[in-house]
Amino acid sequence: LREIKADRDARRKHDETFAAGDPTRAPLPFYLGDQVRVRGTSLSPSGRWLVVVTVPAKYDAGRRGKLQHFVTESGYEEQQDERTRVGRNDPPPQSLLLLDLARHEQHALALDALPGIHDDPLRAIRDENATRRHELGLDAKPADGDAAGGAHDAPKHDADESAAKMRAVTILAGRDDDAGGGGIAWSEDGQALAIQLRANDNKDRWIATVDLDAHALTSQHRLTDPAWINWNFNEFGWEKDGRTLWYVSEESGYAQLYAKKPGAKAVALTDGAFEVSAPALSPDGRWFYLRANAEAPYAYDVYRVATAGGRLERVTHDRGMQAFAPSPDGRRLLVLHSSPYLPPQLAVVDAEPGATPRELTDTRTSAYKALAWPELKIVEVPSSHTKQPIYAKLYEPKDFDPSRKYPAVLFVHGAGYLQNVHLGYPEHYFREQMFNDLLTEHGYVVLDMDYRASEGYGRAWRTAIYRDMGHPELEDLVDGAHWLERNASVDPKRVGIYGGSYGGFMTLVAMFRAADVFAAGAALRPVTDWTEYNHGYTANILNDPQIDPIAYERSSPIEFADGLKGALLICHGLVDDNVLVEDSVRLYQKLIELHKDDFQMSLYPMERHGFEHADSWLDEYKRIYKLFEANLKQGRDGRP
Repeated sequence: LREIKADRDARRKHDETFAAGDPTRAPLPFYLGDQVRVRGTSLSPSGRWLVVVTVPAKYDAGRRGKLQHFVTESGYEEQQDERTRVGRNDPPPQSLLLLDLARHEQHALALDALPGIHDDPLRAIRDENATRRHELGLDAKPADGDAAGGAHDAPKHDADESAAKMRAVTILAGRDDDAGGGGIAWSEDGQALAIQLRANDNKDRWIATVDLDAHALTSQHRLTDPAWINWNFNEFGWEKDGRTLWYVSEESGYAQLYAKKPGAKAVALTDGAFEVSAPALSPDGRWFYLRANAEAPYAYDVYRVATAGGRLERVTHDRGMQAFAPSPDGRRLLVLHSSPYLPPQLAVVDAEPGATPRELTDTRTSAYKALAWPELKIVEVPSSHTKQPIYAKLYEPKDFDPSRKYPAVLFVHGAGYLQNVHLGYPEHYFREQMFNDLLTEHGYVVLDMDYRASEGYGRAWRTAIYRDMGHPELEDLVDGAHWLERNASVDPKRVGIYGGSYGGFMTLVAMFRAADVFAAGAALRPVTDWTEYNHGYTANILNDPQIDPIAYERSSPIEFADGLKGALLICHGLVDDNVLVEDSVRLYQKLIELHKDDFQMSLYPMERHGFEHADSWLDEYKRIYKLFEANLKQGRDGRP
């Protein structure tokens, strides 16, 4: 055995020596072991260093269901794997390795020094749920020595248990989890390295620099949120000097841009009650260009601020700016802009304040241009629960007569965290915008609100729904219905509501929990039980269902189905692989068991979450229109 080992060592030494003397030969591989697999890599610009992101090799994401296809080319039923549900397993913990390609060395980058990584931010929530379970008789009585009865019955924690356990992290890259080094930023000269990490419990985000000589992480910024870290506003990188970090953070309550030399205090380059995103450095390193809604929450333009600090300067005045990119020489910007009825178009503008853009495209047909689209009205609806108003789009009939009483419909946008009240083209909801216009032609007033949880209004607006989805948003929608009664001659007995995805969820919440306000509703591809949705979205807002069942119970419409009084239409694609059709089917069964009368469901055998076929879109909106015509054109008391 000694001879075998000596021969093996000699061969390896010979290979290493040979490789070192022959630059054309492939380098020796790095063996990482059989307990991990590579999730992503990032090579330094100098070519010397390689960062490797790993996850456990034997990670099980949890059981997946089967999605059934009934209309198929084969003529037989076919199946596909569904996504996993929330809480079936947490995302796999990620680890970091730093490979020195010149010396053929590998070094683990330890995470245990990140501030707060040993904290248990969910401890109070665990206690609250444990107390609830005990009060319901679902757990054994507290251990001897614990208080008897009341709110203090939660089990006691081992003081050292949380401190000994390090929270799992994911390398964070903008909206999506890292899958290839996107949460890793090298300076242009390859001498500085920064990594952005997020706790898998969604409460912390760190930006750390790496000492390449000491092979160690040093935290430069920690963003903590008792609700959840936003999946937007995580841009970061190095300035042109290669020694100054820049990043976007919501720490002030709004997404703003910061600069920081490692070890020094961060400097806010922008500040105010607005949001900035997509910072881009000018090629000479003097300016940051960014998208912001500094004028008003619904108006977006390109602004710039000096990297050395100073006044925020407005570059464009379009108010519907969607995206931009600096030219290689930094003199101009390519911009993508739109307006409520103008689809996104390209233009070029000088990268200076007040420049006039030169339009490059006009994708509209002559028939589209000939249509007389109405002027968009944005109104501020006073909130009965917040100091901020609720911004909304108001659609009125052309011959609006304030002496009449009109039926009204509230449209509810999807995604929750999405902004639909803005001066740009509603790319997600251009069909709904046309349908809202159609409703006004038939005598309806329509209101489209950016309820709490919507994007564009700051962190507090976003996180108002933490552990309580559906409740703050419903308060805003009810405020909208009452505002229409006072300001738009709307008959309060003839108010309907519709929306898809999150908007479908909110339609159900409105019909079940505000049945005296909403007479009819169309819930399209709705979430009915949040325990059935995915992990990445749901665990942010409601935590894991095993940890926080209270949050899921008070946020799931199926728990409130007994409140239905008005007319309800449910529409769902049978092959929806986002919000699974089981959601609607289980709710339908619940309504049957509750002996409800006025509900119906329409299923679309060839449609996923976003419909693709014109026949389906037409059928769905014909059914919504019929629902409103049958239930809103006359009040509940029969009065027209």
